[in-house]
Amino acid sequence: MENPPIAASSHAPPADGRQSRLLFFRRMLSFATRLRAADDSEQAMRDVTTHICALFECSWFALYAVSDDQATIFPRHHTGAATASELTLAVSDHSVAGYVALHRRPLCIRDVYDDDELAAHAPELRFSRELDARTGQRTRQMLVAPLVDAHGLLGVLQLVNHRSGKAFRSIAAEALREVGAALAMSLRRCQPPPSAPRSKYDFLIRDDVLSAAELARARSAADAAGADLEQILVDEYRVRLPLLGAALAKFYGVPYEPFRADRLKPGGLLKNLKREFVEHNRWLLIDHQQDVLVILAPDPDQVRQARMVNQLFPKARLVFRVTTNVEFKLTVDSFFGGLADGGTVDALLSGMQEQDDEATQAPVDAGSVDDDELVRLVNTIIVDAYRQGASDIHIEPGTGADKTLVRFRKDGSLEPYAEVPASYRSKLLARIKIMCDLDISEHRKPQDGKINFLKYAPLDIELRVLTIPTAGAVEDVVMRILSAGEPIALEQLGVLPQNLRRLKQVIANPHGLFFVCGPTGSGKTTTLHSVLHALNTPEAKIWTAEDPVEITQKGLRQVQVNRKTGFDFATVMRSFLRADPDIIMVGEMRDKETVSICLEASLTGHLVLATLHTNSAAESIVRLLDMGMEPFTCADALLGVLAQRLTKRLCLNCRRPYRATEQEVDALLTEYCAELRPAPSSGEQTAARKAQVRAMWSERHADGAGNFTLYQPVGCSQCTRGYKGRIGLHELMVATDRIKQLVQERARLAELVGAAQGDGMLTLKMDGIEKVLYGATDMKHVRVVCIN
Repeated sequence: MENPPIAASSHAPPADGRQSRLLFFRRMLSFATRLRAADDSEQAMRDVTTHICALFECSWFALYAVSDDQATIFPRHHTGAATASELTLAVSDHSVAGYVALHRRPLCIRDVYDDDELAAHAPELRFSRELDARTGQRTRQMLVAPLVDAHGLLGVLQLVNHRSGKAFRSIAAEALREVGAALAMSLRRCQPPPSAPRSKYDFLIRDDVLSAAELARARSAADAAGADLEQILVDEYRVRLPLLGAALAKFYGVPYEPFRADRLKPGGLLKNLKREFVEHNRWLLIDHQQDVLVILAPDPDQVRQARMVNQLFPKARLVFRVTTNVEFKLTVDSFFGGLADGGTVDALLSGMQEQDDEATQAPVDAGSVDDDELVRLVNTIIVDAYRQGASDIHIEPGTGADKTLVRFRKDGSLEPYAEVPASYRSKLLARIKIMCDLDISEHRKPQDGKINFLKYAPLDIELRVLTIPTAGAVEDVVMRILSAGEPIALEQLGVLPQNLRRLKQVIANPHGLFFVCGPTGSGKTTTLHSVLHALNTPEAKIWTAEDPVEITQKGLRQVQVNRKTGFDFATVMRSFLRADPDIIMVGEMRDKETVSICLEASLTGHLVLATLHTNSAAESIVRLLDMGMEPFTCADALLGVLAQRLTKRLCLNCRRPYRATEQEVDALLTEYCAELRPAPSSGEQTAARKAQVRAMWSERHADGAGNFTLYQPVGCSQCTRGYKGRIGLHELMVATDRIKQLVQERARLAELVGAAQGDGMLTLKMDGIEKVLYGATDMKHVRVVCIN
């Protein structure tokens, strides 16, 4: 579909009069006509994402498709963070899009946070603020319309936040009806006829995940070996589980449900279902709400035809979710306790008896660590760490008769997990070394390696393993869990809207140097891959040098650094410059040689993204100069620096809202204004700054009466003492002309910070306070990571 001309405004001022309305409708009709006439409906639907926001002047939109059972809607095409792929909504009065789908009539809302306005449409109607709290954005206006044709409901189109800040006008609502009719026609054409022969994996070809020849070869290999085709696709063709799930969702017409380590077992409804029954019949009840049951299955059509679920729950309304075979097995393991062939760690340890000192100190050979009990223990530790969302596993042997302590790092904090008898100390270490091909006889030097855990259990993760000799002639082990990650969209990183807008402007430059800085474990690599995801187009050649490669993206050429063989970052960078790159990402810049090559690349027409281990954005510039870089070269190449930290996120399930007192608001204002540079020289200036900041906060966060809502942790079965997950705090310094001049002059750190704040930079603590007001975290944990 060719790009249609874009409307001047869907919220034109009255002075434009009739001419403005005619111009808008002419362009809207052109867009709808092209959509109807498009030969390739799938491509036409993808092109919609580049035009809807400009046509209606909204900040973002979501196009929901309806599930095959008409019970739920899920995002099919979208922009913005609030349409994350996991956001599946019931067709009911409990959400705005669900209400529109249920009643099949449009809604125009001025402020979705206004419960009275929502209740005027339906008493149960509510807007979930969860994604706003997660991403730091503020949803206000909505224009939502059903997509229907003569055969019924096909989906919902939701426009969010008019760029004028005012409600969508009637002119936009009228236009949306015409566009909605064209979208419904395209959605209907995208659905293949029921009689058309098709395979559930053919959608991998349509989505450019595999070629037709590759899928044919995989089928032949599976048939020849008598193996599962899905396992062949995962093991040999490296197809990621989310991509398989997306293909299954399109084939069966129901949403894809990934494995979630933190999923809660639905209590009493499963008490009469045995593991053997679930594994034989290939379906599992994963959730229930009133009379609606959510059924997970690798083949929903087979479960429907068997009608066994209907017989067991005759009065319930069934909603189906599809998943991959691997993730179905993991969910069954999670619900029925431990690994399929193992058990809980407590059950395993209870059967491991202490042995005498001679057994504890005896040398270990490879054959003695393959006993079933020890293998299951190591597997269970790793699987439980993944299910609990841990980032690292720490194995800390005691000396003498002391037990070996196993701890998990979750959300940045270490928590005890288990204690292993001292007599298994050496065998436990040897088993881990064997899994990552390390020398089990070497105890005096540190060793590092990797475990591909898919060899040992149906869980697609890797672990980076480090062994370190410690006092008492023992060795500690630290295992970093590297799950097979997918890049996160920029809008889902939790960057505040004003920072996100400036960040997109910075990375839109065709050449220059952009840094992400922060300590180890602050999410730098995740952020860089989100930036690459936004820049990853068929026209761009992108090279990355990483150690290790944690996140993979189709379209990127990713290189694993290997220092042992001399293939370090500087060597890789020199190779990249001869490989016709457009964009280069360097996972780590610590030495002068690597920095010099990166500067050279950025000045010769390449966009270079890199990480630095510094505390703040301004300090990164000082670090470059201290490493011997020329001020004029740095100033010329620099695009910007993003400093970041991760802090604990309040559990959205149990956090308790309360009205902030004047003393609490004033304390937040004091801490916020203390970050501003230059510092105020008088009490009057301080008071003026506070008043200015408070007015800004009232617009963003306060209710109609000017009151602020804060949240405090409570604690529930889904979180750890009121906190679940982490959220990023960001400090974005853009290299404006003023900043470049100060770099050339080798200005002091305070001058750089003051100039950057004048250009709109928020410090880490200022960004954290904003997220406290959004309800994403609390000041206690913001202060922990923002100590000067």
